[in-house]
Amino acid sequence: MRRRQFIALLGGAAATWPLAASAQQRERLRRVAILLGTARDVPGAQDRDTAFFEAFEELGWTNGRNVQIEVRWSDGNDVKGRKYADELIALAPDVILAAGSAGAGVMLKATQTIPIVFALVPDPMGSGFVQNLSRPGRNATGFMTFEYSLCGKWPELLKEIAPNVTHAAVLRDPTFVAGIGQFAVIQAVAPSVGVAVSSIDLNEQNQQNQIERAIATFAQSPNGGLIHTASGIGAANVNSIIAAAARYKLPAIYNQRPFVVAGGLISYGPNYPDQFRRAAGYVDRILRGEKPGDLPVQAPNKYELAINLKTAKTLGLSVPQSLLARADEVIE
Repeated sequence: MRRRQFIALLGGAAATWPLAASAQQRERLRRVAILLGTARDVPGAQDRDTAFFEAFEELGWTNGRNVQIEVRWSDGNDVKGRKYADELIALAPDVILAAGSAGAGVMLKATQTIPIVFALVPDPMGSGFVQNLSRPGRNATGFMTFEYSLCGKWPELLKEIAPNVTHAAVLRDPTFVAGIGQFAVIQAVAPSVGVAVSSIDLNEQNQQNQIERAIATFAQSPNGGLIHTASGIGAANVNSIIAAAARYKLPAIYNQRPFVVAGGLISYGPNYPDQFRRAAGYVDRILRGEKPGDLPVQAPNKYELAINLKTAKTLGLSVPQSLLARADEVIE
């Protein structure tokens, strides 16, 4: 009797094994939500996406096999950002990747429980995203874009590549903490290199023609230049800003290399795709059980200097050899 019961039990267990294996297979499909604060056609955006997906796949995650990835682009627009944040939260993701202060901010307002990994955030503590850089303590961690001291290099490099510049318009978003912080550092450093600064404030109400009109008005005074700071709105409008700088013969410095590849004069800032590669590692670690509050916020490993010689020639600038020697990339 015991033997028959054992055989029956064994047969029943064998019958359930395929079902259990199937359930485990279904459980392996995790969900990752991504909110990107710029538009698809912003220079460098596709490079950042590729960097994340390649690194994530190297860690064993394949979209559609063991993870489902949902991506939204907010185009630097807060209304879109809030809409897409709600959409992504409704999908109940296991982890969220948010790019930029706007993306991280809207996601942290939408959820205080779902783990968030951010990238390209200039000031995560000042923005209130984390309590501490070494132990963030909440449901978010990630990668900061730069330390504020980096912003002081922008007026210095602009003056070095364009010695005749005596005043510069700073294109910044004054509505978030990092926009204020960047401008403060630029204001502090610019007088020491003989450059007076003013601001062109970017906001959601700005249309491309309004930004161009502001640049055109600024360009009426001679010896001007532009400083393009880090912001979602600035990135979303960078193509028109590059075009306006060329149209009005204004030397301009940007915060990232792809803008120079797209025709900007000079840039100094972190390697943005590298931030997304490293963010893939944090997303992986959280999917495997670690808590975002225990993962330290990390700063860039290195900053890159890029120069576009074709643009310099168009502006009638002779780039000093000392500057060329320090450049990580020279575009001819």
